[in-house]
Amino acid sequence: MKKWFTIFILLLFMIPSVSLADAIEGDVIITLGENLTEQQKQQILKEMNAPENAEIITVTNAEEHKYLGDIIPKGQIGTKAISSSKITIGAPGSGLQVETNNINWVTKEMYMNALITAGVKDAVIYITAPFPVSGTAALTGLMKAYELSSNEVIPDEVKKVANEEMIKTAQLGESIGNDKAVALLAKIKEEIAKNPPKTDADMRALIERIAQELGITLTEDEINSLLSLLNKMKNVNIDWNQVNEQLAQAKDKLSAFLQTEEGRTFIQRIVDILREIWNTLRGAFGA
Repeated sequence: MKKWFTIFILLLFMIPSVSLADAIEGDVIITLGENLTEQQKQQILKEMNAPENAEIITVTNAEEHKYLGDIIPKGQIGTKAISSSKITIGAPGSGLQVETNNINWVTKEMYMNALITAGVKDAVIYITAPFPVSGTAALTGLMKAYELSSNEVIPDEVKKVANEEMIKTAQLGESIGNDKAVALLAKIKEEIAKNPPKTDADMRALIERIAQELGITLTEDEINSLLSLLNKMKNVNIDWNQVNEQLAQAKDKLSAFLQTEEGRTFIQRIVDILREIWNTLRGAFGA
């Protein structure tokens, strides 16, 4: 299994020092891992084109363990905070934009999906490390940075479920493909936002229906894992109206699967099946 390295997920959890009125479009907040060498810090700041007036905060390994400790083994989290991030405040309604560098397991779409769950919106986000890392710790830092910039507190239980969503999406991506995993979670959350399932049976039926619509085959363990995650989402203080709005804005980015060769092949299969059914019906009725 890949070794879990620390990233910057912890950014969004620091005590806000910038008021909502002071945070304006273009403001920049940077998070740096506590265990970066001075040379690595300067390298990352240069890579980010960090402005002189950027707010810089430090992410610690203890913070990473706080929000990932119940999701993955402590040994996989590691003992050093390395990864870093840059969050630039966007215009209201501009949505999220995520780019990564040296992140080799969690995709930018996975970050975006989990950030939407946590209530993060209208920002340009850049996640990086001085060498390749898995990216599992980055979400915590991003949420910490967002809190700092917006003066909005993200409840701990929401932070934890957003981290769990990111981890489980990445794990699912190993078996069904990253794009499919992201599209699956995004579509399920969209349905939950519109019409929350009332029972476990309803939730399971929703998972199975969306998977079938996307041409995804899930194992029983994968279904149960998603069921556990989605029930946690349903029971914490998530703003589902905002989730629905952000998903609508990010739909093109989160549905990248449909733009891939695999996705186009899947769509073509459906077209071919429908054409075959139509031809059969025409033959049956002598058309």
